[in-house]
Amino acid sequence: MDIILQIPASIELDQRDTVKFLSAKLYEAGRLSLGQAAQLSNLSKFAFAEILGDYSVSLINYPVSDMTGDAARI
Repeated sequence: MDIILQIPASIELDQRDTVKFLSAKLYEAGRLSLGQAAQLSNLSKFAFAEILGDYSVSLINYPVSDMTGDAARI
């Protein structure tokens, strides 16, 4: 699926930075795996993992509710 966004030129967005941002946020939301997000960004998994902090996204994408449940079972 292709998505076309019409953004005013006055915003001056760089296409590569925008794709990285969207990839990071889709990874954070659990919509993409690390590999899928890296591929969408045209980066290796390692390089993509390194840029996640630039977008305030944690590499460890594990919900607190899952951690609590796992801890209770230990």
